[in-house]
Amino acid sequence: MTTILRAGRREIIRHPSRVPRRSRTERRAPVAPSFCDPSAMEALAVRLSGLDPYVDGAMRIVAFYDTLMRRRVDLPALARASAGLAECVAGIRLHGTGRSTRVSPQGTQASTPPAPASTEVPITLDEEEIGTVWLERPGPPNPLDEVLLDRFALAAAAAAERYGPARTTMADPALVELAVSSDSDDAARARALRLLGFAPDLPVHVVAVRTSLPLDRVGTLVCPGRPVKAAPLADVGVILATTLDRTGFPAGVRAGIGGTGSPDRSWRQARTALRFTTPREPVVHHADLGALALLADIPEEAVRDNPDVTAIDRLSPEDLETLDTYCATASVRRAAELLHLHHSSIARRLDHIGRTLALDLTAPAGLTRARLALTTWRLLHN
Repeated sequence: MTTILRAGRREIIRHPSRVPRRSRTERRAPVAPSFCDPSAMEALAVRLSGLDPYVDGAMRIVAFYDTLMRRRVDLPALARASAGLAECVAGIRLHGTGRSTRVSPQGTQASTPPAPASTEVPITLDEEEIGTVWLERPGPPNPLDEVLLDRFALAAAAAAERYGPARTTMADPALVELAVSSDSDDAARARALRLLGFAPDLPVHVVAVRTSLPLDRVGTLVCPGRPVKAAPLADVGVILATTLDRTGFPAGVRAGIGGTGSPDRSWRQARTALRFTTPREPVVHHADLGALALLADIPEEAVRDNPDVTAIDRLSPEDLETLDTYCATASVRRAAELLHLHHSSIARRLDHIGRTLALDLTAPAGLTRARLALTTWRLLHN
């Protein structure tokens, strides 16, 4: 017997929707939000009418600075334009110079004492802060000052990139110290050199200087037309330059020149070379010292205990000049010509100096000892 199984049809029970059905007309009609009552709409209109002048002013500021950047203005012109637009003193400070430029709304250098500045905005170039811009508004800040300062900083970064971080010679001493200090790491030193305006691939000489002349004048004389920075550091002036003209140092300047390796090493060499300078040789390059540079590493106690060195203290200034000239020339007649004296007078002086030092200055060994003693004595007093 065959059994045929048949599945019964299941009845589908439809439950009523929880959302009441609406007509087409009802579905098309927009539902007004609860906040759009007349009072809320009036408040929104007031807010929008208040924004219109702000937006219009901001757009004018953006267009103003865009025009300045297209015209490739430099930093002084940018400061003058910003002061005129803001109707107050505008300032620019670049870390590479350590100086501030403050311009009045009339376009002249501000002579009034600095007023409390509104918020300073950093000048950023390649993700590095190279300076700041600010406004000195005597009254309350203008609502558009924030927009103005932002565009001011952008334009200043563009001008600094175009014309260099600084076209002045004097630099921020803190940056110079960071560039030449042995305590700085490579990253900090590279950043300091960049902020000072030196390209990464350019060699940099470091010069230690003692002078009563302005350092910026000395810097421009020894490195005309090329990147050069100068700053006082402790009791010594520092000059950083890509190239050097040794003949450009003015009279009365003592200078020690380091090599073109790492700036911290060049600074150590420059200070050592400065100690070897004399009135007769006021500019000394460390590379020219050779083995003489080793004398600078002798401990001071050992120098003071040496009889040849201590004997130099017993010479008069006249005898010191005669000994220096004779050691430089190794010739009695040549020394006489340089000192404008008769050679017999020089011979008598050298005989007296030899007895004081207990040395025979006419013998090669005695002359060598005298040279070493005189050089080491100078190092002790320099």
